[in-house]
Amino acid sequence: MPRDLILGTAGHIDHGKTSLVKALTGIDCDRLPEEKARGITIDIGFATLDLGDFRLGIVDVPGHERFIKNMLAGATGIDLVVLIIAADDSIMPQTREHLEILKLLGLRHGVIALTKCDLVDETTREVVELEIRDLTQGSFLENAPIIRTSAHSGMGIEELKTAIAETCARIEARSGQEWFRLPIDRSFIVQGHGTIVTGSVHAGTLRVGDEVDWLPSGQSVRVRSLQNHDKPVEEVHRGMRAAINLAGVDQKDVLRGQEIATPDYLKPSRVVTVRMHCLREMKRPIKHRAPVRFHVGTSEIMGTVSMLDCDTVDPGGWGLAQLFLEEPATTTWGQPFVLRGSSANLTIGGGQVLQPVAKKIRRRHLEVLERVEKLWTGDPKQRALTVAWFGGYGGFTQADLVRGANLAPDQALQVIQQLRDEHHLVTVTLQGGRQVILHADVISELDERILSALGKLHDEFPLMTTHDRQKVQAQLDYVGDDPLVHGEVDRLIKMKKLTGDLRRIARADFKPKLSANLRKLKDKVVEAYHAAAFQPPEPASFAGQAGGNASSIKDLFDVCVAEGFLVAIDGDIYLHAEIEADMRKRVAERVSTGPGATVAEIRDLLGTTRKYAVPLCEYLDRIGVTRREGDLRVPAQTPIAVG
Repeated sequence: MPRDLILGTAGHIDHGKTSLVKALTGIDCDRLPEEKARGITIDIGFATLDLGDFRLGIVDVPGHERFIKNMLAGATGIDLVVLIIAADDSIMPQTREHLEILKLLGLRHGVIALTKCDLVDETTREVVELEIRDLTQGSFLENAPIIRTSAHSGMGIEELKTAIAETCARIEARSGQEWFRLPIDRSFIVQGHGTIVTGSVHAGTLRVGDEVDWLPSGQSVRVRSLQNHDKPVEEVHRGMRAAINLAGVDQKDVLRGQEIATPDYLKPSRVVTVRMHCLREMKRPIKHRAPVRFHVGTSEIMGTVSMLDCDTVDPGGWGLAQLFLEEPATTTWGQPFVLRGSSANLTIGGGQVLQPVAKKIRRRHLEVLERVEKLWTGDPKQRALTVAWFGGYGGFTQADLVRGANLAPDQALQVIQQLRDEHHLVTVTLQGGRQVILHADVISELDERILSALGKLHDEFPLMTTHDRQKVQAQLDYVGDDPLVHGEVDRLIKMKKLTGDLRRIARADFKPKLSANLRKLKDKVVEAYHAAAFQPPEPASFAGQAGGNASSIKDLFDVCVAEGFLVAIDGDIYLHAEIEADMRKRVAERVSTGPGATVAEIRDLLGTTRKYAVPLCEYLDRIGVTRREGDLRVPAQTPIAVG
């Protein structure tokens, strides 16, 4: 099977790009009536070229400075380029600008076509070739072949095909698993079929019947049918031009710059972190808060630059920055982009995306910037670990690593397992069995916050042996879902750093500061309240037994409540927990029959006195067992479970 690749054209207006493509393929890429009338290319056009071992989808781009944004849309995803320079005109402004754009887009392979050679003499051709070598010095086209051509006479066309084929052979094939991605560059309606979108397949494979995400909306859509250069196919893959019939999509809602991709792969974001370059030819630096046009994929989005490690990026220099965009962009790690001035008259720089989905980073925050640097300088495992760190308490997914660390899907799973085995990542099991994976540093921070919060509670209540989990949670600043904290508490209990159960916890190294006398007194208090039933003693009555610890009586009762032995009813009135549960059950059963019960009837039911009956009835009202109607207590509308 021939290998599929995308070839793009580049060069100044009227240097013969479209004519050369027609000479190579027999296809006229100027499809718009305005292009025919004016004799210039306005929008991107498409053709196909079969070179035996290679099947090329050709994207022909406009050369006029007013249509650079269309050129940028067409240049996305190309594997090689033919830089076209007219022999009778030599190097012109858009020749230089297109070459700079190709360098910013990270292109590595290409051929140079010297067109209109039949219009000049040999000396002129040689001079222009010297100028081309000077222009391309230090670029990926430095050693590219220069093929003399004439679309009019056919001169050099076969030689150009040979040079293109030889260049294709040097392009490394991508290996491994990839998820599908296609930036949309055009859409139209076919009667009886609906909306068709087209683009160059950037990665992966798509088959008829597949579901894809339509971005940035995130809507899931189904692929009805596929075409490659007007021929129906069952699948399309990297390096092919594709026309995709999408079910349930209104063509008026489709815009150039949108993408379709494997579900959950891409995530739109208005903030991206980037490594940014200012072109050496610029007379001024790119400044903090500069308005720019962000060109990535087939999209053009207005945005603002926020420098992270400097105030300006000087011509020829690099810097770290964040781009705050007016519309969400869908990007991946390492994806090249181009920056143009806000007035769209000048290409000012470009670079690579480091964080496709980012949160605002405080300028000159050294710890965070060191992590950002590792996204560029680190190996795949280091990038994955950095993505995990930025995931914070929310954790991360396989898709986050594919999108944010440039890992293949299967490689992402392998790296996650390796980092878990090396204890750089930690798995926390939440209720229901769901698991979340977090960076070890993030887990350490969460553990410290949990232990610190418990430590403060232990200091505040030195007699309490355990504390309610919810109370501990309330001591923490927001860290994400409550299930994460509870899951991590369970893990800490298994690690014996905490003790406790589903309700109450304590630090494993905490020892309640109860003296031997207070421990004995606590046992006596609990026993006394159990025996007293619904006529409980007053806390002050135990002061004589406390001896020198009389001032600790209130704390001692707090310990009894916290540990679940006693229930606070009102003020200094407490009940033993078993007695309180028995009271709820008895009263609930009594008021559920007949018209209700008076305080006196409840007093008699419990065998107590009015001194206790009134506060006990008010307590039952508060906790939702009963509701007062006149002199009667009746069942509450939403009674709590009793037993």
